Amino acid sequence: MFGDMMGMMNKIKETQQKVEETKERLKTVSIEEKSSDGLLSVTITATREIKNINVADELLEDKEQLEDYLVLTLNKAIAKASDINEKELAAVAKDGMPDIPGMDMLK
Repeated sequence: MFGDMMGMMNKIKETQQKVEETKERLKTVSIEEKSSDGLLSVTITATREIKNINVADELLEDKEQLEDYLVLTLNKAIAKASDINEKELAAVAKDGMPDIPGMDMLK
């Protein structure tokens, strides 16, 4: 029983390390999102850090329109980044879960 407990603890520790490595890797994953007409594009990481925003000159003439474009495009990019982030971290966590009787509902 004690050996099983040590094995589970080691597996959990390995999983924690893999989660941290995945978080670091996700900082380097770039997602580019464009407005439907291509006048605005944003680049963010899978950790939801904004890296770049490109705005067409014609959007600079209308502050309200630019604000709307920014909100819509950034929200789409953040949703994609969140989805990638959650899927990657969930996959690492699921692979690293020790086999605990009665906990197979998590798999």
